[in-house]
Amino acid sequence: MNLTAPDKIANYIGGSLQAPLGGNYIDNINPATGAVYSQTPDSDARDVEEAVGAAKAAFARWSTTTPEERFKILNRIAELIDENHDALALAETNDNGKPLWLSKQVDIPRASSNFRFYATGLMHFSTESHHMEDKAINYTLRQPIGVVGCISPWNLPLYLFSWKIAPALAAGNCVVAKPSEVTPMTAYLLSEICIKAGLPRGVLNIVHGTGPGCGSAIVAHPDIKAISFTGSTRAGKEIASVAAPMFKKLSLELGGKNPNIIFADCDWEKMMRTTLRSSFSNQGEICLCGSRILVEEKVYEKFKHEFVRRAAAQLPGDPLLDTSRQGAIVSKVHFDKVMGCIALAKEEGGTILAGGRAVHPEGRCSGGYFIEPTVIEGLGRNCRTNMEEIFGPVVTLQSFTTEEEALMLANTSHYGLSATIWTQDVSRAHRVSASVQSGIIWVNTWLLRDLRTPFGGMKNSGTGREGGWDALRFFTEPKNVCIEL
Repeated sequence: MNLTAPDKIANYIGGSLQAPLGGNYIDNINPATGAVYSQTPDSDARDVEEAVGAAKAAFARWSTTTPEERFKILNRIAELIDENHDALALAETNDNGKPLWLSKQVDIPRASSNFRFYATGLMHFSTESHHMEDKAINYTLRQPIGVVGCISPWNLPLYLFSWKIAPALAAGNCVVAKPSEVTPMTAYLLSEICIKAGLPRGVLNIVHGTGPGCGSAIVAHPDIKAISFTGSTRAGKEIASVAAPMFKKLSLELGGKNPNIIFADCDWEKMMRTTLRSSFSNQGEICLCGSRILVEEKVYEKFKHEFVRRAAAQLPGDPLLDTSRQGAIVSKVHFDKVMGCIALAKEEGGTILAGGRAVHPEGRCSGGYFIEPTVIEGLGRNCRTNMEEIFGPVVTLQSFTTEEEALMLANTSHYGLSATIWTQDVSRAHRVSASVQSGIIWVNTWLLRDLRTPFGGMKNSGTGREGGWDALRFFTEPKNVCIEL
């Protein structure tokens, strides 16, 4: 099959591609150029209602298919993603603004891995049994929930869209999914792939639209029994306020303000390369980016000068060029937000060591949304810049003298998603890992992911865990059966 980005995106409901019932569309903008290049449906509750109806009609059949049957279809989706790797990567870059090489190396391969992982995983998903001596035997059934809602963000569009959909489908649920209206293209192309792969009608329904117009209807629908959401903490609170009183299962992967803790005994060159990547990869638009860099005092000045020099050389440019290490900010709205955060940092007394300015490349990208990698020092640990998620190419530097002070700075944040620790001292690595209040800890590395491990955060970074068996458990209901002997 040959995938091409259309001028007008369609919803995928009941196995068919169709226009929104209200006939309304939203302009889809290429952030690297600032120009409209397609339109996406501005769906509403009517489209969601139709999608839920299609999902309910498909559930009885899909939930009773064997794991092997589901494997064949989900694995075929993975194969088709691989076969259309270049077309999907180009669509992702045009939609999101990230460098094309990054889409090719990370986003699209991970999307196919998500489907392949859960296609095979379900066949090895086991449950427990408990023998009560000569009295009874208990065993647990894990059964699909029914119709579930999956709402994904704009920063890693197909990567995170598939991260939610794949385990939900593998577990036997039918899905009503909403990708971000800011980056809808690869979710639409996935619709075409699902049709080609033979996914039965109604098993997956993709409804495009805004959060208020479409996402809220998914969250509030009484026949949608679980919600998996990745996005801002603000939106997560709103979703929880609606879904919790309806007793829906909730998985909320929210924001982060992640500490990157650098001790003097680290592997310096590896740390420096990785810290540059963990600060500015994907324009800093990854919830796992280390936006608060905490450096041991004895190497602080050395780190600052070298890191600033390397960051200043990493100028953003046309994302279609292999030489561009950083692409465009995803939208004008988000560009304005990030620039506003940089202005706030100055008001709070911060010193801009590198960046802080918009970039206007020559040629086709002259109207795009580009921001220099920005490094700031001189801010207090409790200021807004160090407490609030910016989600852009902006990091702050703070120094510490003791391990206790490093932990205090790391745990100051209201967020607790991830942390990175750089040290060659194994005992220290274990101590600090156990004490940092984050759901994911990397030691001497960053963004190294084993899909079998639990993914999620503490505090304002959300609730629940995704990944591996945790995702399959979330998308199933446990039922204990007790049989007296």
